[in-house]
Amino acid sequence: MAKEKVEALVEAGKASAGPPLGPALGPIGVNIGQVVQEINKKTEGFKGMQVPITVEVDTDTKEFTITVGTPPASSLIKKEARVEKGAGNPLQDKVADLKIEQIIKIAKMKEDNLMGKNLKEKVKEIIGTCNSMGILVEGVPGVEAIVFVNEGKFDKEIKEEKTELSTEELKEQEEERKRLEEEIKERREEFLAKAREILETNKGKEPGVIKGKMREAGLPDAIITEVMADVMPTAGAKPEDGKPAEGKAAEGKAAEGKAAEGKPTDGKPAPAKK
Repeated sequence: MAKEKVEALVEAGKASAGPPLGPALGPIGVNIGQVVQEINKKTEGFKGMQVPITVEVDTDTKEFTITVGTPPASSLIKKEARVEKGAGNPLQDKVADLKIEQIIKIAKMKEDNLMGKNLKEKVKEIIGTCNSMGILVEGVPGVEAIVFVNEGKFDKEIKEEKTELSTEELKEQEEERKRLEEEIKERREEFLAKAREILETNKGKEPGVIKGKMREAGLPDAIITEVMADVMPTAGAKPEDGKPAEGKAAEGKAAEGKAAEGKPTDGKPAPAKK
């Protein structure tokens, strides 16, 4: 009894007969519509996330089984935090703040894929991922939250495997997320203002020098790149043939002079005067 496997990453609850499933399942002869329907039913709980799935098909009977994996830890974290993406600069910017219960929930969902020997160790792995995404845990950066876990601060919650938050806690979390979002916007405007000030103060200097001044001021690379984008195309730009613009202009004038004198400008004899 021959079997074929098709593995793919699909949007939970929204799989379709198009790529990547359709082209892979079509040659096998299985009913794609039924497969898609079953996948969407099984992944409904992960809506808004990319989910790994495996479709195993009996090539003789065309019967199939579907195995649904769990989304990446980062996707589960973003869903719990209600954010679309992590921080671009996680050392400075914080985009959300998760409770330990949410960390435990994610650790349990991913327990078969984590390296930790017990739930406490797995919780620390998830916190480590939060740290790299600019997401706080219980109001502190991930590195500090891991210290708290090691000290036993969350032993009770981990032992009870508590994973749910109260309505009030969810409300507080949303308010904190909005506060952090505004904080990031304000910091960005401050960085942009400082970068433009440095740009104006150092007008006429080489771009490399200006960038150095901005880095000395502690400005993020993303801000420097954004502000310098309007300067770089003209600063130090080279003409098409690599010759300085002034030199080309001088050549142009010389050519005009030769033409006026009836001298050749391109190696060919000038037309005779009538």
